[in-house]
Order: sequence, then C-alpha cells, then structure tokens
Amino acid sequence: MIKPEILAPAGNLEKLKTAIRFGADAVYLGGSKLNLRAFADNFSNKELKEGIDYAHARGKKVYVTLNVFPHNEDLDGLEEYLKELYELGTDAIIVSDPGIIMTAREVVPNLEIHLSTQANNVNYKSAIFWHKQGVKRVVLAREVSMEEIKTINDKTPESLDLEIFVHGSMCMSYSGRCLLSNYMTGRDSNRGACAQPCRYKYKLVEEKRSEESFPILEDERGTYIMNSKDLCMIEYIPELVKTGAVSLKIEGRMKSAYYVATVVKAYREALDAYISDPEGYKFNPKWLQQLDKPSHRKYYTGFYLGDKDSQIYESSSYIRNYDIVGTVVSFDKENKVAVIEQRNKVFDNETIEVLRPVGDNIEVTLADMKDENGNEIESAPSAQMLFQVKVDKDLEKDDILIKAKEEKK
Repeated sequence: MIKPEILAPAGNLEKLKTAIRFGADAVYLGGSKLNLRAFADNFSNKELKEGIDYAHARGKKVYVTLNVFPHNEDLDGLEEYLKELYELGTDAIIVSDPGIIMTAREVVPNLEIHLSTQANNVNYKSAIFWHKQGVKRVVLAREVSMEEIKTINDKTPESLDLEIFVHGSMCMSYSGRCLLSNYMTGRDSNRGACAQPCRYKYKLVEEKRSEESFPILEDERGTYIMNSKDLCMIEYIPELVKTGAVSLKIEGRMKSAYYVATVVKAYREALDAYISDPEGYKFNPKWLQQLDKPSHRKYYTGFYLGDKDSQIYESSSYIRNYDIVGTVVSFDKENKVAVIEQRNKVFDNETIEVLRPVGDNIEVTLADMKDENGNEIESAPSAQMLFQVKVDKDLEKDDILIKAKEEKK
C-alpha cells in the first residue's frame, strides 16, 4: 500500500510553518510570479528560501505554483525566475501551460514538474502524453470520479504520480477555467485575479423591460445559482488511498492559518489511523466535528461518488463556527503566564479552546489579562497586540487559541 502525502496550502510563511507543524508532508505556495492567487500574500525569494529551509530541515517538501495561463508579457523573465526557484531548492513546480513546461525542461531540466489541475486532465491517455513531455506528477481535474482515478492509475506508467484534491473550495467552471470574472470585472481569473462573480446574487432582466428585475429562483431556495459547496473527503480515507494517488491535496491558499492547522490535523490523524491498521480502521466522528469549526461552505463529496447536489442556492456566505483569537508567543511554566498575539477580540476570564498538532483540544480560562506594559485590561481588542494572561493548564509556543462564535438570537 502506498501511503500518500498530505499536501497543504501555504498562503504565507506563517501558514507554511503551521501546515508543517500540524502534520503536512508537503506544502504548495505562490512565488512572486505566474501563480493563480494574485491576492494571496505570496512569497518573496527571501521568504521562499526561509520556507524551503524550514521544510527541508523537517524532511518536508515545497512545491511552487506557476499555474497561470500566461500571455506574452507574462513570459518576460521566465527563464531567470525558473533558475531562481531551482537554486532556492524548490522540490517541484506546478504548471498548466505547455510553454512554461517546455521552458522549464530547457533551463532547469532537473526541476520536477507537476501538471496543475488547471490543465483539466481527466483520462489516462492525456496523463501519458504529459508524462512524455517531462511531467512527473499529474494533479487530476476535480471532475474525475473515484473509479476513473483507479483506471488512470492502472493504465499509466509507475513512474507517473497522481495527485488529487480532497478538501476545500470547488469552482462552478470546468477545472477553474472561467471567463466570467474577465467579462464582468476585467480581472483575469486565469492569471490569478478572479473576482468570484459566481458568488454574486443575480436577478433576471427582460430585454424590453430593463427597468424591472426579477429574482432567479431554484426550487424556491434562492438565487445563488453558481455558488459551489466545499469538497470534504475525510470520511473516505480508505477509498482515497486505494485509488493509488500519491498525494492528497487540501485547497486554501487564501484561508487562515487556523483553517490550515485544523484541516491538516484532521486528515493527518485519519490517514495515519488507516495506514497503521487498515483492517481495524474506523472513522472517528471527531475529525468531521473539527472540520466544521473553521470557515467553510456546506460540505459534499464533489465528483468522486457521482453526486449532483453541488450548489448552494440560498446564500454565498461561509459557515464559521469558531474564530481564532490568538497564538501563544511564549509560556512561563513556573507562573503559568502566557504571552499571546491577538487575532480576534477576546475577553478577560473567557474560556477558550487550545488547538495543537497532537491530541484533542483542551479548554483553558484566560485570567488576569494585561497589556504589554503590565496594565490590567478587560479585553484584547487590537489586531496583533501582545497581551499576557494566567491560565490553568500548560500551554506551548505556537498553540492556536480558538473560541466558539456566539449564536445570533
């Protein structure tokens, strides 16, 4: 049995380190050019070097995305950029465009190439074609079923690896190829600047009565006709492993460090539990409960099982049951005093949960809250402010503190 890697998104250096601390085997990220998340923090070469060194020191890998569909001007400086990535120690590049693949083979022939899901590979013949062009790994399109993945794996060379998405946002367009953003806002979704107009609320206008608009209804449930659910395959780990894919990919370079930590931890625990005892494996409901906490849309199983119910018609908003309130900067074990960097408002004497890489969440109460100057405060309201608290249990540096959102009455 092949034990697949857990591949996590890294929107910035903090998220890269979080992903690896919480169990990712590899991360993927955008550098300074040619990636499909133009509005993520992305990595400068200096940050990329630090991230690669951090990952490699822990036996983990870093893949850099160059997955746009480039126009002529986007190719300026491509050769130099590829050489920079190779010299920095990048483990592989994720590419969708044949021109970039060809250039990479010419200038950095030893740099591993992964074919992006943007290339919408859905059959074994196409996979073999790309392998002959120098591609080591194919990230299959989200539109393939579980059985199709098995067939592709069976009919392709052992030297070709397959990667599949298992969690995160889905796109209403085929493998993300969409011109709606270009047409409506002038922002090119295929060059990293999607405005997500599929999430908008639409109304219908009749040609000869342009002053009147009417809501578009789907079975009387609302008007968000293109708003996709989120993929979640945590309950199908055995089936995913049996497809033969070498990498289980989590979507979310624009998501928070809390999202990354929670999702990576859940899939890490589930995968390790199955690999250690395939015959005795049982799904633990706590994994799905954890995945319900960070921001997400309604979950479903995508195209894996042939499901059709993929859209959310009533709203484009996310389900957000928990917020991150801070991360532990340091902890004095003798006095049980923690220094916290704030992420969301939290109050003195409030009880919160602690999320860490190993073990179940624990609850602690934050007491005697003080600011950096030692002044007593009732809350920590300012973004990224440092404050100290006394707690009733031991904390560890980089622990993530979260709390349930209050239900609206």
